[in-house]
Amino acid sequence: MTAPRRRGLNDSITQIWGFLAPAYDLPFLQRWIYRPPHDEVIAQLRWHKSRKIADIACGTGILSERIAREVQPEELYGVDMSDGMLNQARARTDRVQWLRGPAEQLPFDDGALDAVVTTSAFHFFDQPAALREFHRVLAPGGLVAVSALSARGPQLQASSARWKPQHNASPSETRRLFEDAGFVISDQHRIRRPIWTRIVSDLLTVGTKG
Repeated sequence: MTAPRRRGLNDSITQIWGFLAPAYDLPFLQRWIYRPPHDEVIAQLRWHKSRKIADIACGTGILSERIAREVQPEELYGVDMSDGMLNQARARTDRVQWLRGPAEQLPFDDGALDAVVTTSAFHFFDQPAALREFHRVLAPGGLVAVSALSARGPQLQASSARWKPQHNASPSETRRLFEDAGFVISDQHRIRRPIWTRIVSDLLTVGTKG
């Protein structure tokens, strides 16, 4: 599928998420589905000592607000395509600069950031284009941390590929995508989850820009 076609389909998903934004903050949903990858991304940012950070597809800003509070970077940006999500994010905190834009065309100069993170959204992106953009906006040594739904095996990957707006890349495919974009992989593992939410098959992949 060409990038413009995928972007068009994902624009439709953006509209759906804008409509669903009020439900996104439900405590049980955040605690059991979204908090595990958020915890892991924050641990990576602390280890890296990141000071200029962008949270891509930030949604209603829950992770961005945690980064502001727990990491306390010098600059923090929350970027999303959904006006509905961003409206809720702006009401949450003014410690983050909220920006509207797609992952494949970020509103930052070359080398402007030292960390880019995204959780629970990468499977909706044009993945090669997004990773090239992450690489562009990062300074040398910059961190990228991506948590996304990921195929556990060939059968699941083949099934997911038929739903074109979403692509759940396998671990090996994700590594190849990162390396093709110019990143050196430093860590990759399944998100650690309570047993009752392990049906959510998400993968954390971390890299650095050489």
